[in-house]
Amino acid sequence: MVEKRCPLQRDRVYRWFSELPSPQRVEFLCGLLDLCIPLELRFLGSCLEDLARKDYHSLRDSEIKANNPADLGSLTNLTDEVVRSKLLVSLALLGSEQREAAECFYGTLTHIDSIIHNYGLQLNEGRTGDEFLLLFTMASNHPAFSFHQKQVLRQELTQIQSSLSGGGGPGGKSALPTCPACHKPYLNPSVHTFHPKPPVAPQATANPYAHQKLPSCAARRITL
Repeated sequence: MVEKRCPLQRDRVYRWFSELPSPQRVEFLCGLLDLCIPLELRFLGSCLEDLARKDYHSLRDSEIKANNPADLGSLTNLTDEVVRSKLLVSLALLGSEQREAAECFYGTLTHIDSIIHNYGLQLNEGRTGDEFLLLFTMASNHPAFSFHQKQVLRQELTQIQSSLSGGGGPGGKSALPTCPACHKPYLNPSVHTFHPKPPVAPQATANPYAHQKLPSCAARRITL
């Protein structure tokens, strides 16, 4: 019955997902997790725990720094590409209950307006816009941040998307990805490409855009 209502093939979904830029991958995965029931989430958590264990030792030092407010306090210069790279790694390794560390991130990220205006940071230069999109997408979906902080970060993300959308210039905005089932747009068209990752083996993963629901056709078809 499901196949007749929405002829969606898993291979097409995997291929579509593998070609998404990183910010949209995070958003899509967070959205899928929002659709899961508690037992599905516990099962997926066990799978993710096993996969994450493989890189535990290689990421251990970075994880300690990512959850230490003292180390995060030195990562405040968002105009520095190296700092942005370290913030992305730290956000990925930030624990879900690390409120104090999340507060450090929040204080750094909410200064983006003054940085853009006072230092003339051009979001549409190189990978700058892509890095900011990923930073704010991850932060606005991270459980370590409070509801209010997520709301503020989401507003900042919307402003960045709007700025990139109207920035024009060579290599401007990328084509809007669509649902492989109904071909309707899924995310905001203002998102730029961020180093697309090579195709990966089908894996269950994380969850994003809590406020943005999946197209009904995809929601009916994608099950555990």
